[in-house]
Amino acid sequence: MAGEQNLGSHGGRASSWLAVTVMFLGVVVGGFGLTQANWLLVWIGVGVIVVGGILALVFDIMSDVVIDAPRAGMSSDDHR
Repeated sequence: MAGEQNLGSHGGRASSWLAVTVMFLGVVVGGFGLTQANWLLVWIGVGVIVVGGILALVFDIMSDVVIDAPRAGMSSDDHR
């Protein structure tokens, strides 16, 4: 529609979400390993997190950050 302005988005690309999901799964596996005192699972989780971090660097997930447009509402003068 005409006259609409882009207010930004925090959605991100699918490749970025893949990297985050891989890291999250590593945390889940490592955390489960900690609760079971299974050091093999802990280190597998750490390895999965490292793989996710490498994916994040390759996919440049930080370039997905879009800053929202200024929000209407209270200004810094309203806090005095």
